[in-house]
Amino acid sequence: MVYKAGEGMDRKEDLIKIFAPKLRRVLEQMSLNYDHLQEIRLRVNMPLMIIYENKEFMVDDGGQLLKENGGMAVIVLPEDIRETMALVSNYSLYAYEDEIRQGYITIKGGHRVGIAGKIILENERVKSIQYISFMNIRLSHQVKGCADKVMPYIMENGRLCHTLIISPPCCGKTTMLRDIIRQVSGGGQSVGVVDERSEIAACYLGIPQNELGIRTDVLDGCPKAHGMLMLLRSMSPQIIAVDEIGSQEDMRAIASVINCGCKLLATVHGNSVGDLMSRPVLSRLVRETIFERYIVLNNCGKIGNIEAVYNEFGTNLFFH
Repeated sequence: MVYKAGEGMDRKEDLIKIFAPKLRRVLEQMSLNYDHLQEIRLRVNMPLMIIYENKEFMVDDGGQLLKENGGMAVIVLPEDIRETMALVSNYSLYAYEDEIRQGYITIKGGHRVGIAGKIILENERVKSIQYISFMNIRLSHQVKGCADKVMPYIMENGRLCHTLIISPPCCGKTTMLRDIIRQVSGGGQSVGVVDERSEIAACYLGIPQNELGIRTDVLDGCPKAHGMLMLLRSMSPQIIAVDEIGSQEDMRAIASVINCGCKLLATVHGNSVGDLMSRPVLSRLVRETIFERYIVLNNCGKIGNIEAVYNEFGTNLFFH
């Protein structure tokens, strides 16, 4: 959701509730714009660290940001991790067993708590994670209007073109995807979202925490390939939206989506269209002109910075 003036404090208070008391006191003292706070990282016996405005900082006991430690940063202790995990899971790790197997828990507000530690395997599959010693709280940010500049280039005759968003990590591709979904849904087209990692809708107890429009249906926590086919059979979407495609199974499901006359909106990790050509699975999408538009983002300046919008023939349509 987008936070209006005066909502920042509520957002901060909701977030810091999940931290152990010692860490909570430190975070309460930080004077930051939480719209620009991206990550809070906890590592056992290591400094408390944050990513703020694309820069990494350590934090001292008074909530001040440090570029270097110098012995002043707050050290995260094993009990801080244990207490934080207890609060994140509402004192019931068992209830979050499935999420823990995936390596993260989605909490209220759509924020994702990534976890790492000792992996327990069963039949060569992850059964659980024990001795959790590392946590990464990635804040969910919905930026309404961030897709305004690209919308004229990816719409034709009032309908969305097959569109792929290409971006390096942490450059805003999911944020851009989310706003395109919201706008096309509000504009009259039905959208089916396969939210495998619970990052697009950020569902909490089945309810999307992000606004995706009035004509959007969500499959939360469902593998992309299965979800695309399920939506085609069950929800009759005009557009299917997915995040981070790349597997052979994804390619087969994409072929079904295209053949059914449904439009596809997706993202992929990369730096350029040419970058996709070096990957056997993804290069086929480019060669066969499956996508009609490619939105390329970069990390120059703000998150979601648009570098180019190409058509299927490689012509840049976006000039700024």
